[in-house]
Amino acid sequence: MLRLIPLGGLGEIGLNMMVVECGEDRIVVDAGLMFPEDYMLGVDFAIPDPAYLRGGGGRLLGVLLTHAHEDHIGALPFLLREVAVPVFGTAFTLGMAAQRLADFDVAPPAGLHRIAPGTPLTLGPFRLDFLRVGHSVIDGVALAIDTPEGLIVHTGDFKLSPVAEGGGTDVAAFARLGERGVLALLSDSTNVEREGSSLPDGRIRATLEGIFRDSPGRIIVALFASNIARIQMIVDLARRAGRKVVISGRNIEASAEVARGLGYLDIPHGAELSLDLVPDWDDRELVVITTGSQGEPMSAIARMAVGSHKQLRIHPGDTVVLSSKFIPGNERAIAKIIDNLYRRGAEVIYEKISEIHASGHAYRDELREMIRLTRPAHFVPIHGEYRHLVLHARLAREAGVAPERILLAENGQVIEFAGGTGRISGRVPTGRLLVDGKGVGDVGRAVLKERRLLSEEGVVAVTMALDEETGIVTYGPEIVSRGVVFETETGHLLQDAHCVVLELVEEIPPGTPHRVERLRQRIQGALREYFYFTIGRRPVILPFVMEM
Repeated sequence: MLRLIPLGGLGEIGLNMMVVECGEDRIVVDAGLMFPEDYMLGVDFAIPDPAYLRGGGGRLLGVLLTHAHEDHIGALPFLLREVAVPVFGTAFTLGMAAQRLADFDVAPPAGLHRIAPGTPLTLGPFRLDFLRVGHSVIDGVALAIDTPEGLIVHTGDFKLSPVAEGGGTDVAAFARLGERGVLALLSDSTNVEREGSSLPDGRIRATLEGIFRDSPGRIIVALFASNIARIQMIVDLARRAGRKVVISGRNIEASAEVARGLGYLDIPHGAELSLDLVPDWDDRELVVITTGSQGEPMSAIARMAVGSHKQLRIHPGDTVVLSSKFIPGNERAIAKIIDNLYRRGAEVIYEKISEIHASGHAYRDELREMIRLTRPAHFVPIHGEYRHLVLHARLAREAGVAPERILLAENGQVIEFAGGTGRISGRVPTGRLLVDGKGVGDVGRAVLKERRLLSEEGVVAVTMALDEETGIVTYGPEIVSRGVVFETETGHLLQDAHCVVLELVEEIPPGTPHRVERLRQRIQGALREYFYFTIGRRPVILPFVMEM
């Protein structure tokens, strides 16, 4: 029996992780993170809960990485702390994975192993072939997984429209798989809401050529650090325009270094300048490549927008290009940066007003074509929020897949195949672990609720000391508020709160069992009622009562 078990990525954007099981043998496809949602205050990112993989009863043979985006490799350091398993990926994907492992001081216990399209790999009962796919990062692959039950095709993230530097999807290879017979197609659903086909990268080049031709000052391009093909495009255009290139930002410098070492990025000697030499050159001779296109508060673009970058300040006549899609949830931060850039005299070009970004995910016509090429007996939509999965399932039905062979699953649901037939059967434990600093999984609903209350209502701390023998107040009560009221303007509120606390001390006389604990509870309740009655707010009350 063959089982597919999504531990993440089905019902959300990011967190991609799929387990493929045959008997007691398992492989994992991708180990991605998800950036925090609005309610995850203070959280750095989320990763899939690997509890199912920690459990006994299975032999984990390897982790297969489809490409180098963090929503596919970002959870790898945390997974490898739990399981000693070899990791397989293409050269650039492994280069970026190694960098992420180093960031978290994790040594791959069973090594990083390079794979390439056209070179098969056998892991236990699984024979894997790798198919080149076009995406917004180089060196991406889809997986063709031969199992005793049949052939599974996992597209990874892909698009069929042409990408930069000729690294597009190997359509003929997918067609050959369709001729062999595909038991199930697992296909990326991210852009199923968008009609037609994704924008070819050639259109982006044409837009950039116009910008290089017409810009009177510096050109500053912000993009994703892993978009090596776009970086190469900008470098080539800069050379043609007689401009020098400056690469600024830790992440983009690191990814460029990996790509250059592998021969994927060519910046000729003399074409690049270090950041400290920028003041020595005329604005018309410079192109700056950096990150921050998603409004990250500490990015170079964000600091330039507010004038706090030590080495790069926006000049009137600069052209700033945000060459990436606005990720949902980031729009407000990006809009603020755009406004501030305009205030400083820059011209800003972004996706909503210009063809400056091509999505790496297939649109509806391309998704339909993938189904036509592979002719799957079963269809499983993956990578997307639930509405994306539903819409992709409907598209598959329109494309000729029988409704009973469309398996619409969510995280944790088990997809079983036996005798050529698939069904959803059962569920395994799954979920999200929140990573906050060095803590993994220690921030849960209760902590997030407390953070929300603190952010919305503020906090009032009450400190008081009692004489252990007499019960008399020897210190306080001292009441301090943060985020609730301004003491200089409404000091009487805290004075009245002071009286409320003293009345409670008199109501609970010395010798009362568990007096201190009872006082803490009563102070919490009484002050919560008092502040709601007087100012209509419910601050978090923190009573600190001690006997001395």
